Amino acid sequence: MLVVDDEANIRDLIDTALTFHGFAVTTADDGEGALRSARAERPDLVLLDVLLPDLDGFEVCRRLRASGDMVPIIFLTARDTPSDTVTGLTLGGDDYVTKPFSIDALVARVRAVLRRTTPAAAPAEDDLMRVADLELSESRWTVRRAGADIDLSPTEFRLLACLMRNEGRVLSRAQLLESVWGWDGNPQVVETYISYLRRKLDPLGPPLIHTRRGVGYTLRA
Repeated sequence: MLVVDDEANIRDLIDTALTFHGFAVTTADDGEGALRSARAERPDLVLLDVLLPDLDGFEVCRRLRASGDMVPIIFLTARDTPSDTVTGLTLGGDDYVTKPFSIDALVARVRAVLRRTTPAAAPAEDDLMRVADLELSESRWTVRRAGADIDLSPTEFRLLACLMRNEGRVLSRAQLLESVWGWDGNPQVVETYISYLRRKLDPLGPPLIHTRRGVGYTLRA
C-alpha cells in the first residue's frame, strides 16, 4: 500500500493499522513524493489525500492515469461535497473516504477495492460475453465492437461488464453503485460513466445502453 498524506499523525495511524492487518506500507507526504513512490514501488493500492502542499490528490491521480498507471486509488479528504466526490471518481479513483473516518471502515474499504480490482489468479477458459456485435472478456480485459478494439478505463470496464452480465435487465443507479463501486454514494457518478461508455460504443453501431426514465439503465440490442 502507498499512503499519501501531509499530516504525520494521520499517515502514521493508517500505516500502523494497515501493517497490523498484514499489508506492507510505503508513505509519502506530498504529491511529487507520491508520484515517485508509485513509479518505484508499484503499489497494489494508493490511499491518497486530496489536499497536499504541492500537487493536490486529483492532479496526482490525473498524472498516474495519463501515464497508463491503473493502480486502484482511494481518496482521503475532509472535502465531502458531491462535486468533489464526482471529480475524484471520474478522474479514475476507485473510492472516496471523508475525514474523520473509522480505521476499521477504512481497512474494509481497502479490502473491498482490492477484491474488485485484483485479477483472478486463473483466467476462465471461455468467459466471453456477447450482446449484438459487442464482446467483452473479463479474463483478457478486452472489449470489441464491430471488430474494433475499445479502450476503457477500469471503472468503465467494470460498469460495462455488469450491464452485460445483466443483459436486458433494468438496473437502478443504486444497484450499479453497489455492484461497480461497492458503495451507496452519489448517483451522478453512474450517469457520468454511462455517458462515457455511450461516447465510446455508440459511434460503432446502434445504441446498446438504454435509459429507463426514473428507474435506471439496461443494455440490450
